[in-house]
Amino acid sequence: MCVGLLIRQGDEKMNTRQIDRRRFLKASALSAIFAPRLASVCTAQKPADKPNIVLIYADDIGYGDFSCYGATRVKTPNIDRLAADGLRFTSAYSSSATCTPSRYSMLTGQYAWRKQGTGILPGDAKMCIDTTQTTLPAVLKDAGYTTGVVGKWHLGLGAGDEPIDWNGEIRPGPLEIGFDYAFIMPATGDRVPCVYVENHRVVNLDPADPIQVSYSEPFPGEPTGVTHRDQLRMDWSRGHNHAVVNGIGRIGYMKGGKSALWNDETMADEYVRRATAFIEKNRGKPFFLYFATHDVHVPRVPHPRFRGATDMGPRGDAIVQFDHCVGAIVEKLQQLGIADNTLIIVTSDNGPVLDDGYKDDAVERLGDHAPAGPLRGGKYSFFEGGTRIPMVISWPGRIKPGTSDAIVGQVDFIASFAAMTGRKLKHDEAPDSIDVLPALLGDFRTGRDHIIEHAGRLALRHGDWKYIEPPAAKKGAKQTPKPQLFHLGDDLGETADVADKYPDRAKQLAEILRKLKSSGRSRP
Repeated sequence: MCVGLLIRQGDEKMNTRQIDRRRFLKASALSAIFAPRLASVCTAQKPADKPNIVLIYADDIGYGDFSCYGATRVKTPNIDRLAADGLRFTSAYSSSATCTPSRYSMLTGQYAWRKQGTGILPGDAKMCIDTTQTTLPAVLKDAGYTTGVVGKWHLGLGAGDEPIDWNGEIRPGPLEIGFDYAFIMPATGDRVPCVYVENHRVVNLDPADPIQVSYSEPFPGEPTGVTHRDQLRMDWSRGHNHAVVNGIGRIGYMKGGKSALWNDETMADEYVRRATAFIEKNRGKPFFLYFATHDVHVPRVPHPRFRGATDMGPRGDAIVQFDHCVGAIVEKLQQLGIADNTLIIVTSDNGPVLDDGYKDDAVERLGDHAPAGPLRGGKYSFFEGGTRIPMVISWPGRIKPGTSDAIVGQVDFIASFAAMTGRKLKHDEAPDSIDVLPALLGDFRTGRDHIIEHAGRLALRHGDWKYIEPPAAKKGAKQTPKPQLFHLGDDLGETADVADKYPDRAKQLAEILRKLKSSGRSRP
């Protein structure tokens, strides 16, 4: 049975989402904690077959970076075609405004802010997902899927107190949380070690040239972005001045492993090669591919054939490269004759950022391009531009083309795909994941009634209202920090704080957020 409607408080008129839900859903009571604020959507009629699922995860691409979302100075024809044939979401959210916590939440169905150690991780961090946790790949594996991850990981590797041995078996990792195959970079392109890891081992490592990694002290005699700054082919604006790999300064120090070092220019092609090989190998059975690209994260070093594709410099060219990768995945599915039975999601881990530590003209050559579209903020921000991200879902013959303003979150993928594949979640699994499958498939115009956004502080979007909790009071401060309140229906750009105008609404949303925080879960 579906969970019921948001219970109205005050005399505010019913909005279209609530009208739509009353037409399609029967109301039932929630628990006392969730009754005033949570609506979960029941599953529509399940598809007869289990589709392949390809989740294409961009890095730092904003709400306004695709041409199907309004960009004019960069063209993304492959993503545009998916949007034209599928659903383009206007209220889709990552759960955090930075990469590690967004990925953690998406793969576990638990908001990252509920667990310590899920902030932006260094390249030598231990894995922040416990091997006993329920994960998206594990749920799909239980349902009969073969699961693979290709691309950026940034969730840590290994366990215990000992440093990671990059020259031996590296575990636990993706295989220990439900993936059958993994070809990953350990962290990000701007962090050492700058190598690929396939399953449990570094790729192309020469045992005679072992890898050493340090995030505290440089290795004597090794060049750094400080000592050899005049020789860098991409200068740094802040940080990113430790080890030099491929002529670019990184975060952290590294020595050895020369034969295993990646090449930034060919990284996107290498990921596509590995991803399409996984698809071809598993084409005869249901598979789940988590394709986590590096574009457009720094350092932005697209392949030479994409340089000059836009007039915005490396960031714009990297968007075009990302679009090409999407097209290559779709082309492989079509060549194999399995495109019609494949659900494709294209989305991003957080909002956009321009200068993120390198001098690559992202600011100087931006022109009138708006990476976050009409939204305020971007990466690191608790405003909408930090976590409201582009999301396109295509499933030929199943999803009807259109645009959806349903509120959905990446944290909901577990519950939604569990429902689609018949895998029932236990009460303690994926505690913040809500089944919004009917919204993802376009069967309903509504999804969640609320979602929590995270960027240091927490914010609550509840219907058309957006509440941002105040910062912690500083010791000895004369004034108490105030919350912020916005009505997104009238003010999408969050330009007018109306907390003083609607104090009762701010108080109500503060209480809802408090209960959600203290309850430890969002799913009833």
